Amino acid sequence: MHRTFIALALASAAITPAFGQADVIGSGVSPSAAAHSQTRPISFSATVPTSGALVIMMRNSTLPTDIVDMTTAQALNAAIAAAKFEGKEGTSLSLRGIGSYARIVLTGTGEEGDRVTNIRNASGKAAQDLRDESQPVSITGGLNQDEAAAAALGYAMGQYRFDRYKTVDRKTPPTNPVLIVSNDAQGADSLWKSRHSALAEGVSLSRDLTNEPANVIYPETFVERVRAAFGNTANVKIEVLDEPMMRKLGMGTLVGVGQGSRRPSRLMLVEYRGGADGAPLAMVGKGITFDSGGTSLKPGAGMWEMKADMSGAANIMGAVLSLAKSKAQVNVIGVAALSENMPGGNAQRPGDVVRTMSGKTIEILNTDAEGRLVMADANEYVIANKKPGALVNMATLTGSIVGALNDEYAGLFSRDDRLAAAVVAAGTATGEEVWRMPLHKNYLDDMKSDIADIKNVVEGGGPGAGLGATFVGFFVDKAVPWAHLDIAGVNWADKAGPVTPKGASGWGVQLLDALARNWR
Repeated sequence: MHRTFIALALASAAITPAFGQADVIGSGVSPSAAAHSQTRPISFSATVPTSGALVIMMRNSTLPTDIVDMTTAQALNAAIAAAKFEGKEGTSLSLRGIGSYARIVLTGTGEEGDRVTNIRNASGKAAQDLRDESQPVSITGGLNQDEAAAAALGYAMGQYRFDRYKTVDRKTPPTNPVLIVSNDAQGADSLWKSRHSALAEGVSLSRDLTNEPANVIYPETFVERVRAAFGNTANVKIEVLDEPMMRKLGMGTLVGVGQGSRRPSRLMLVEYRGGADGAPLAMVGKGITFDSGGTSLKPGAGMWEMKADMSGAANIMGAVLSLAKSKAQVNVIGVAALSENMPGGNAQRPGDVVRTMSGKTIEILNTDAEGRLVMADANEYVIANKKPGALVNMATLTGSIVGALNDEYAGLFSRDDRLAAAVVAAGTATGEEVWRMPLHKNYLDDMKSDIADIKNVVEGGGPGAGLGATFVGFFVDKAVPWAHLDIAGVNWADKAGPVTPKGASGWGVQLLDALARNWR
């Protein structure tokens, strides 16, 4: 009897999950409870400090007047001559032991191009160069209100850091303040607080979401993070569809991509109404929180980068956050189509046919062409339910756009010349540049399926980026102005740029922010 009881107990233990384990997805152990290290606070002044680290913006080799005392100016001019420093954009000269300053950095803005953008970039580079400088930092150079606010934005973006998982020999960078010197310090401070600080916050949100590993950010936690970021921001409405709701609506593409994962899909809409009663600008992003390729499994090398396959959705949420927190007079809807693409036993297969909420059918030839699938349902939902005046898609959609444009441009596809021109203008103004690519009428013929309305890839090659964009546009009513941005080459920085430390770039937050403010 005793032995029988023990045997039954052991058998029961072998088939019954331990208490509290039945619903655990992943290890159940968080990789970190820490926050990122603090960054330097930013403020403004009309007076140049006489100590600390001083950054001087230089158009050319001529030192701006009334910046430092005469003795220090003489020493700086001697150093400029000796180093043959010309103040060209992107150059800098770091000096120590001059005057009462611990360090002086001369940073070039050049005389060509947009001065405000050049100052933003120079300030961002200074933030990275001075990351470990244990002194307060001052930035000067005859800056007006707009230039000073741009310097603050550049510094905020440049000093971004993602270090919450560092535990061994973690060095906390100094948090001494940054002071931006301007002839209109009050105006610069007002501009920073009313607009630019929100833009920096939006870029940081996008980078944080994208840098996080996929065991931390997946559809449900993406939603939680975005909700927390918006908090009680005025004029914001958040709507989230779970899988039962999406199934009821017949959204077979969005749910289908995530069916191989234990982490359920979500559709998240963040609507901000800051304008009149006009139709909103809809921005729909690919939110694949990890892309293994599904049944059409990717190669192992480099697959870790697929944690960033939700960059489009992250950038869109960052842009809406910027617009809402700065109280922009616009109406926008940010949409994140969120799924995890895994090769589980319930995963989609090549050859499956799925349908969208409108009833259109898709033959899946490759499960690794999944981003376009989740955006199909998302596009149809936002058009049917929100009646946008225009729609912009953003996605890390194809490797072929990287081959075409590398990391210098995002690919722009559009059926509407006016919207395309507005996207180009926003990209030029923010330094997030795009290059318009063709949408040939033959691409749709190439994507016709023998058994469904359309297939998700064309086997055997071809213009992959154009075919992908054609597929996405197939699910957008032709009466709606539409553009698609393929950001696969620009969403991640393998090396630091002027305002982009290595890692997730947040590329597109500034562009979408500018586009929304100027689109009418």
